[in-house]
Amino acid sequence: MVFLDFEKPLESLHEQLDKIKQVGEKGDVDVSPMLNELEKKINDKRKEIYNNLTGWQRVQLSRHPERPYTYYYIKSLTSSFIELHGDRYFKDDKAIVGGLGVIDGRTVVIIGHQKGVNTKMRQYRNFGMANPEGYRKALRLMKLAERFGFPVLSLIDTPGAYPGLEAEQRGQAEAIARNLFEMAKLKVPILCYVIGEGASGGAIGIGLGDRVFMLENTWYSVISPESCSSILWRSWDYKEQAADQLRLTAEHMFEFGLIDGIVYEPLGGAHANREEMVTILRKHINKELAMLTEMELDELLPKRIEKYEQMGRFKVEEDPAAGELAPEDESSNETADVEKENPRVAD
Repeated sequence: MVFLDFEKPLESLHEQLDKIKQVGEKGDVDVSPMLNELEKKINDKRKEIYNNLTGWQRVQLSRHPERPYTYYYIKSLTSSFIELHGDRYFKDDKAIVGGLGVIDGRTVVIIGHQKGVNTKMRQYRNFGMANPEGYRKALRLMKLAERFGFPVLSLIDTPGAYPGLEAEQRGQAEAIARNLFEMAKLKVPILCYVIGEGASGGAIGIGLGDRVFMLENTWYSVISPESCSSILWRSWDYKEQAADQLRLTAEHMFEFGLIDGIVYEPLGGAHANREEMVTILRKHINKELAMLTEMELDELLPKRIEKYEQMGRFKVEEDPAAGELAPEDESSNETADVEKENPRVAD
């Protein structure tokens, strides 16, 4: 079991628990009262730690090496799954996986980032950083879903789209932009979950949907705390401060109206109880898909567009010291009226 820096008090308690269990197994001593007392201490300490997490600590949890990835959810949620490969243009990108799956009798097209569970697999999966062919593969699968009327389930977990020169040469920005354009008008329901890291264009490339949710200990931002720190302070040493200032947690995203809700994890995080996390996610997915699939297409698409049109908050304040300038002619009057009605009109 891997413990993060802020979980060190739990590590010592677990060590004591293991020693007491060994004593009970080797001898005839009844250690159950001691075990019960220690387990209560562990539970109380876990509540104390996890009820007061900072933004940086949630970032750390989203990257926990034992956290379940896309493949784990696919295998746990589906009774059958057929993976499909390739973008039909260049090659198969291993950082994005996808295919047809059956969740409790409902056929869905599932796409998601896959990071890899060990060093060798992380290199094979490019650490979940997709190339343009990965996003084009995802789009091909979404078009397949549209053709057969299957809803799309997207699982987001990436530190960002791959920033290499070859990715740019093959049209990284265009591939992500094309996905956003096509997902906005896709004629089937799209359900998205941030299950780990949700960084920049790498995340939104498969993240536009009718409903977008974040697991409790995940983050969603235009930039990672480390990169933000290196830009602003020329050092990674301020990553914790950057994480707080970026307001990248699920609570912040929900408050800003950028996601539709938060899926709460078992105490200790998704990695602490994977089976319970799958049960929670399965229930949530079934509930949301049931609502989305009941909607008619002429209702589904306008609501999707309206959802994204309403994102972003702004406030126009007048400078009391500036005073009011009298318009020079009728045309300037009309322009002033238009700008007053629509603050988005440029100067």
